Amino acid sequence: MKPIETIMLTAPVIPVIVIDDVRHAVPLAEALVAGGLRVLEITLRTPAALDAIRAMKQVSGAIVGAGTVTNAAELHAVIEAGSEFVVSPGLTDSLADAAAETDTPFLPGIATAGDIMRGLDKGLEHFKFFPAVAAGGLPALKALAAPFGQCSFCPTGGISLRNAPEWLAFDPVLCVGGSWVAPRYASGDAVDGDHVAALARNAAALRGEDS
Repeated sequence: MKPIETIMLTAPVIPVIVIDDVRHAVPLAEALVAGGLRVLEITLRTPAALDAIRAMKQVSGAIVGAGTVTNAAELHAVIEAGSEFVVSPGLTDSLADAAAETDTPFLPGIATAGDIMRGLDKGLEHFKFFPAVAAGGLPALKALAAPFGQCSFCPTGGISLRNAPEWLAFDPVLCVGGSWVAPRYASGDAVDGDHVAALARNAAALRGEDS
């Protein structure tokens, strides 16, 4: 099993986390891990992201990665910060090459057959389907996955507790990405750890059955 597949199979949901205040990083990570979601994707959408990765790395049981990585320079920066895997919204040759050169578990975003074929040319078989709902939803992924039986997916974008089981019931889907389990807190606000842990427990309990 490839390292990225092991990460994807750790839990049915990968929280997609936006950190505005680094002081939120550890409480969020502790609550998510306590609720059963160990794989944490910190998006590079705020200036606090790299420090948040460093902080979350200190939380026992957490598998911390970086999302919204768009180029090789960002990939090297998140690895230096301690990221254990990298997620991107799309796929370029230079980013795929940088991930391969650094031996980093890499989950690139795809939305077309051409994207998948480019990934296969780079030796990749695990992809983020993004933006999942806007790109046509589950019917689109089923049609897209049909010619590529060797590939597995993590749909992200528009996924919720309500629709996640339908996605997870599709065999090529190993997990889904979701922001609903990791609320975005404004600077100065306190993390509601009990609430986040409850959201995580509900997500971790998803088994892929239709509901």
